[in-house]
Amino acid sequence: MEQYYLTAKKMCVGYEGQSLIRDMDIALAKGEILTLIGPNGAGKSTVLKSIAGQLGLLGGVVYLGEASVSEMKRKELAEKMSVLFTQKVRAEMKSCRDVVATGRYPYTGWFGVLSQEDNRIVDEVMELTRITDIGGRDFQKISDGQKQRVMLARALCQEPEIIVLDEPTSFLDIRYKLEFLSILKEMREERGLTVVMSLHELELAKIISDKILCLKGEYIERYGTPQEIFEVDFIGRLYGLKEGGVVRDEKFLAYVRWISEMP
Repeated sequence: MEQYYLTAKKMCVGYEGQSLIRDMDIALAKGEILTLIGPNGAGKSTVLKSIAGQLGLLGGVVYLGEASVSEMKRKELAEKMSVLFTQKVRAEMKSCRDVVATGRYPYTGWFGVLSQEDNRIVDEVMELTRITDIGGRDFQKISDGQKQRVMLARALCQEPEIIVLDEPTSFLDIRYKLEFLSILKEMREERGLTVVMSLHELELAKIISDKILCLKGEYIERYGTPQEIFEVDFIGRLYGLKEGGVVRDEKFLAYVRWISEMP
């Protein structure tokens, strides 16, 4: 396991004892980006919650380095992993900077008092995510794209080694999608940040990812590099574009062809 940072062995995930996806093996080096793709309802969010330790495994184990995620203490896990999921955050009467600063909670102790070093990190991350100019604004009164960047800054304030994100670009326009992903890529290149996320935008997944995990049904459909994954016939089967030899969605199939031909 020494050559990998995130390792899943025979991971089985689901709810209330009922397995949704079983026997998943994942091996991700430090600083790599893994993207989960697949149709709605395939279990992408369930897998991400299970990797993050928010949902108990039904079988198998997930390691960060040599430590089992399920056996790590909450503070220890928070110092290594940050999570950005799609649920709305309650932040009444808080400025954007206040929200970002809550990302320092693993280090501030019970009273949440920021040290000079904590404030330096907050300022640094806000500059990195391009939100310094809105730091004093009410979080509830900014745009969805700005909120997503604030939440990314909050996650990065934990100084994580790995970040887990569930559909982080779903409600953003194309400018903010590209900006958001460019920040993740910059963090990967400069700080060795490992990224695990789900995306609906297949072209973005192909551009940014080192590995792709394809989900549909009870087992992993395919796991590999973007070059190995993005074949028209395979993606067509993954998303049900063809059924009984009949094409169900010509426009989406053309989109898949375009992605497959991307360099």
